[in-house]
Amino acid sequence: MIGMTSIKFVTLEVPDATVADAFYTAFGVGEHVRVLPSEAPTSGFRGYILSLVVSQPSTVDGFIGAALDGGASVLKPVKKSFWGYGGVVQAPDGAIWKVATSSKKDTGPATRQIDDIVLLLGVADVKASKQFYVDRGLAVAKSFGSKYVEFATPESSVKLALYGRRAAAKDAGVSPDGTGSHRIVIGSDTEPFTDPDGFAWAA
Repeated sequence: MIGMTSIKFVTLEVPDATVADAFYTAFGVGEHVRVLPSEAPTSGFRGYILSLVVSQPSTVDGFIGAALDGGASVLKPVKKSFWGYGGVVQAPDGAIWKVATSSKKDTGPATRQIDDIVLLLGVADVKASKQFYVDRGLAVAKSFGSKYVEFATPESSVKLALYGRRAAAKDAGVSPDGTGSHRIVIGSDTEPFTDPDGFAWAA
């Protein structure tokens, strides 16, 4: 088996690819996300969150504002918290996006710079899924027992993290209930596989 080192791209399965492309270009993540038309049935929480990590609050506001202008809806309004500043929106295609910074003050003019994109998978068993990905060649960067794991993917424009499904849904501001397709395909430098929670990886 080839060791997996990175996520090369994320493909979101959407009802209308033209609409989704326009949304993600305006949102500012067009180069990191591919879209594919899909009619796969899905309802409720799809089990993942895409997070944009940025440098300061005004940058958070810029991305959230662009998403709302493009037709996204608010799941968690932008606000300050003990860990920083951020909010959560749902794209018109149903994907959940969190935009956050650990900084509570602006240190310069607002930019459209993304420091990190993190794909957070809400999984049934964090320890089992962690082992599954370690067996596929991913190195662990941070781990908080059975609660949260982040993998080291230095070659990647998208980082991978695992969180319990209920905790992930709470973080997104939605019910953990959901059925049907995850509506996401993760592209990597390995042969195709499906993880224990049904997330599909493509070469």
